[in-house]
Amino acid sequence: MSSIKVGLAVCGSFCTLTKTLETAKNLTDKGYEITPILSPIVQSTDTRFISAYDFRKKLEDICKNNSITTIVEAEPIGPKKMFDAIVICPCTGNTLAKLAYGITDTCVTMAVKAHIRNNRPAIVAVSTNDALSASAKNIGYLLNTKNYYFVPYKQDDPLTKERSIVADFSLVDQTVRCALEGKQLRPIIL
Repeated sequence: MSSIKVGLAVCGSFCTLTKTLETAKNLTDKGYEITPILSPIVQSTDTRFISAYDFRKKLEDICKNNSITTIVEAEPIGPKKMFDAIVICPCTGNTLAKLAYGITDTCVTMAVKAHIRNNRPAIVAVSTNDALSASAKNIGYLLNTKNYYFVPYKQDDPLTKERSIVADFSLVDQTVRCALEGKQLRPIIL
């Protein structure tokens, strides 16, 4: 079996970037061919969790591919049918809204738009503090939109962040494999 080609689109849920690196390593260990796609905020923001340079270097070392970092670099994803699937991991509330409303103003949203046009799956690993408030309508919209599949998620800290959810990144592989068959991995809510 040939390897599964995945565009790994990374958005700025900075507290989950270490988990994103672990996910990339897990997928490459399973034979996936991964190309990173970095949102502008991930490319440029140093945080208490990791510097932008260190994150990019570690991710590119794991994936053995350079990152897509501009809209111009992301646009050919569709015409060239570069990926079997795109995984947005983590997917912030901001990116959820842009995807739901068709806003294409970053390399991540362009990558997804270009990829979806070929009726190929986009896998969403949501991580946002407002999932059960402002972002709920966008999650609902994408759950009901063709070619979008969600990595199962749960509240990450229901006592102190009652509206926050985060995907179980350990289920990305299973979600991709189901999505490639046109199925949503269930249960969606853990």
